[in-house]
Amino acid sequence: MTTRTARRRGSATVEFGLVCAVFMPMLFAIFEYGRLLFVWNTLPEVTQRAARAAAITDFSNPAAMQALRQAALFRSDDGALPLAPNVSSANIRIEYLWRDAAGVLAPLPLLPACPLANRINCARDPHGPACISMVRVRLCGSGAACTALAYEPLLPMVPVPDLMPSATTLVPAESLGYTPGQAPCP
Repeated sequence: MTTRTARRRGSATVEFGLVCAVFMPMLFAIFEYGRLLFVWNTLPEVTQRAARAAAITDFSNPAAMQALRQAALFRSDDGALPLAPNVSSANIRIEYLWRDAAGVLAPLPLLPACPLANRINCARDPHGPACISMVRVRLCGSGAACTALAYEPLLPMVPVPDLMPSATTLVPAESLGYTPGQAPCP
């Protein structure tokens, strides 16, 4: 091997190292920002799926409510949202709201015993605090207050926002799991 060939190989190695030093961090940043956009766009979809299902699911059935949460996260098990390990079914907060005569929404002080009891309550007083008229679904962090979810980057060297945007969906209550001919509540 000649000296000239050895120099060319050496300079090609140095050039490859310089290009990789610039290109690889940029490639990792593109991957992380792509994941960030996926998660940000998926959060509203999760709340929409959960709200639609909650409007037609029996709120007094814990198994049905858990299945609803899993389906909203595109899962059939208790796993987290794909590509977002900190978003799980525990982060989906479903609230049943009543509307007073002035149109102000507030959480129900106490849920009816079953969907049939809700229909009876709504027939008696459609603006009463025992009639579910709306369903609100939010994605919340841990704790009693609904705090924003933290974004956990896969690559800590890429600067990304600390918090994910809030995702809330409000839909009218529909059947809430009521079926005609349903037996009275226990």
